[in-house]
Amino acid sequence: MLYTRNCWECGEYHAEKNTGMNHLDILSLYGCCLLNGIGGFVFGSENSASSEDSYVERFLDRISNGVLADDRRAAMAELQSLVAESSSAQMAFGAMGFPILLNVIKEERDDVEMVRGALETLVSALTPIETLHASKNAVQPASLNSDMLSREAESISLLLSLLSEDDFYVRYYTLQLLTALVTHFPKRLQEAILSIPRGITRLMDMLMDREVIRNEALLLLTYLTREAEEIQKIVVFEGAFEKIFSIIKEEGGSDGGVVVQDCLELLNNLIRNNASNQILLKETIGFDPLVSILKLRRGSAYNFTQQKTVNLLNALETVESLLIGGPAGDPGKDANRLSNQTALAQKKILDHLLLLGVESQWASVAVRCLALRCIGNLVARNPQNLDALASKQVGEEPHVEPALNAIFRVLIRTSVLQEFVAAGYVFKCFCEKNSDGQALLASTVTSDASLSSHATLDVGVSMPFGSMLLQVLISTEANEDFEACSRAASVLSHILMDNVQCKERVLRIELETPVPTLGPKEPLLHRIVKHLALSTSARNTKDDNPAISTGESYTEQLILKLLITWLADCPSAVNCLLDSPPYLTYLLELVSNANSTIWVRGLAAIVLGECVVFNKSGQNGRDAFAIVDAISQKIGLTSYFLKFDELKKNFTSLSTSSHQRKPITRSNTASMAETEDVIENEEKTEDGHPILVEIFDSQFVNFLCKLEGDIRERVVDIFSRTKDKVTVLPAELEQRDGEIDEEYIKRLRSFVEKQCSEMQALLSRNAALAEELVRTGGGSGSDSSQKPGGSSSRERVQSEALRQDLQEAALRIEKLKSEKLKIETEATNYRNVATKLEADLKSLSDAYNSLEQANLQLEAEAKALRKGEKAPYPDIDAIREEAREEAQKESEAELNDLLVCLGQEQSKVEKLSTRLKELGEDVDALLEGIGDDAGLPEEDDDEE
Repeated sequence: MLYTRNCWECGEYHAEKNTGMNHLDILSLYGCCLLNGIGGFVFGSENSASSEDSYVERFLDRISNGVLADDRRAAMAELQSLVAESSSAQMAFGAMGFPILLNVIKEERDDVEMVRGALETLVSALTPIETLHASKNAVQPASLNSDMLSREAESISLLLSLLSEDDFYVRYYTLQLLTALVTHFPKRLQEAILSIPRGITRLMDMLMDREVIRNEALLLLTYLTREAEEIQKIVVFEGAFEKIFSIIKEEGGSDGGVVVQDCLELLNNLIRNNASNQILLKETIGFDPLVSILKLRRGSAYNFTQQKTVNLLNALETVESLLIGGPAGDPGKDANRLSNQTALAQKKILDHLLLLGVESQWASVAVRCLALRCIGNLVARNPQNLDALASKQVGEEPHVEPALNAIFRVLIRTSVLQEFVAAGYVFKCFCEKNSDGQALLASTVTSDASLSSHATLDVGVSMPFGSMLLQVLISTEANEDFEACSRAASVLSHILMDNVQCKERVLRIELETPVPTLGPKEPLLHRIVKHLALSTSARNTKDDNPAISTGESYTEQLILKLLITWLADCPSAVNCLLDSPPYLTYLLELVSNANSTIWVRGLAAIVLGECVVFNKSGQNGRDAFAIVDAISQKIGLTSYFLKFDELKKNFTSLSTSSHQRKPITRSNTASMAETEDVIENEEKTEDGHPILVEIFDSQFVNFLCKLEGDIRERVVDIFSRTKDKVTVLPAELEQRDGEIDEEYIKRLRSFVEKQCSEMQALLSRNAALAEELVRTGGGSGSDSSQKPGGSSSRERVQSEALRQDLQEAALRIEKLKSEKLKIETEATNYRNVATKLEADLKSLSDAYNSLEQANLQLEAEAKALRKGEKAPYPDIDAIREEAREEAQKESEAELNDLLVCLGQEQSKVEKLSTRLKELGEDVDALLEGIGDDAGLPEEDDDEE
């Protein structure tokens, strides 16, 4: 079977075979590259000043054809040294050396020194050599050699067989060679080892070997178990969990070195998105060894090394995998998640997570963020764990405070965006489907005389949760710290999500104005909208600066998310917002502001839509009709609906750019100078800001999409009917001087009929235009699209009506076609049934006729017997004669067969007699009496 492969050097695709290719065949695939550049080293290019290829060929000849063992060993050592230092020598070795060295390993197993040298040379040939002047697109000889060797299934089996050798270095170099292969071509080596009987078992046995061998086998298994479910099952079956935690304990737990990191990486490969392995881990050795890795002593900051940070990150990743429960779509995921949450909570893991994520600020940012996310996953949709977090205290006496207060302080004070996102994730998980927890937090949000808009953000330990929240919200104006306000708004949005009682409770909070003598108290909702306007104003003043600060990029989105959450299903909140007309004007301007981002314009349009959908007011200028009129006049319905479409497009791009956090491995931690960079590199997306992924999670996006449909439907409904109240009384309704009652009534009737007809026409046009705007969502916000009497509008309405008629006609035609086909099918079935019935009837008729003839014959015979006539009898003599002839024929046939058999026996006797005479035997004496003996019984039988 042929495949195509992208050449490393030229980028062209070459055909290659999947199996049955030797090394020269592989090299032929890259011929266009080997004849240029690095390939010149192999074939003696004139541009190459090096002669390593000739040395390689000379050494291989001495190894293959040498007579003296010492000379061959010396050639092997020199070849290994040359290949380890030169890329050109690696390329030359790959062209001609693999068959020779593999033959040495296969045929000379007794010569341990030669096998050891061959393995070390192969490892050197597969190890990349870094050069200063190498180009990025140049062929890597180590990768090419790995490609050649990994294609040979027999070579992998040969290498695995070496693991049973007694020599330490043979086993050591074999594991190094397999590791080099799996780093270049993991899928190919995974399939090859799976196809070899007891291949994984041999590797697992190496974990019980000497420390150096064990560490190499551990590293190899971490590569083999990545995204390989079959290998994972075999490794777990071979007792991997017990061996992993035994090695971790020997190495010192989280204080251990890179071996602990490899053990935890292997553990994560085995349980990530694998519910069955998670259950097996829980039921065999339990979670105690895992929790012990996370145990820290308070104040142990001085021994918090970078390797310990990596080890803790791997252990936290293990905890997170257990708390997720399994892959998405697995029917048993939720049950497994709840079971793991309960089991881990019983091991007091919440205390260790709070110590890592909240109390130990000397820990790295990556550890704190991952610990906070584990806290959120631990309590998510678990009533017992939610209660435990709500009542948990952190700190040491006398500085003890609730855990949620401490997490909120982290959320407000941190300068790292990822830590803010992680702390917000805790509140999201705590409030999700937890109405009691939301009510508990909302009950602490009360207006206090001690709170002031001029207060600082230095919230104390003794302050209740709600007081801290309000302090941050109302002190923004004085400090101009709109970032802190937006962070507090994100927490408040979680408290109010899908909880009408909490929305009503917080809505009743009133705050003192900056100058109390200028007016009464203002609701908290108005203060938040005011901060949104101030944030927008601050952003507009810095438009000339291309470097946008961190807070400005998401402040408005977070506050708008709070407003959307608050107004949903809460008419009193909508009424409170509309109590201040300037806020409606500000929202209209924000939607049409070209300097705002697509996110801000789209979310502001959603807020306006909520003022229409959840508006129960009947006051003039504040009802849904007035809001739609304002949108139509200030923005234009077409432009307004375009904001929804732009927002949905960004939802799609955001979901495609967001990705799961990459597993922590040796490769991605070794390249990082600081462990704090781990989470930053993992969380960034192409859309410009990592917090957007957290704001627009799947739950909130689905909520916005449903809300958008309700807004469009509500706008169509408003355009299809008039207001209930008549605000202007026409002059025609007044009775004129000297006009009699009959004429006045007649004039009124004609006026009402005229108004009714015009009203119906306007309503039908408005409904058609609104439906068209909702469907298309495109076009421009010109006046012609807003005036129902325009000619273009009438043409669009007529064309739409014709299109609908055409669609209905097409549907009717399709329906008639289907009915016709159904009738034809039924007719064919009936025709087949009728044919079958006719055939059955004919057979019955024939049977009836034959029965009738037999009956007539029997009746004739019966009549003849009754009359005394002789019935015709069969001719007995004729029957006897016929039987005699048949018996004679049969006897003749049997006689012929007997004569044939006798003839065959006679020929056998003659041959045997001839042979006996040749041997010197008397044939007549042997045959004498044979016939007589055989005939005696027959004579006795005859006498009897």
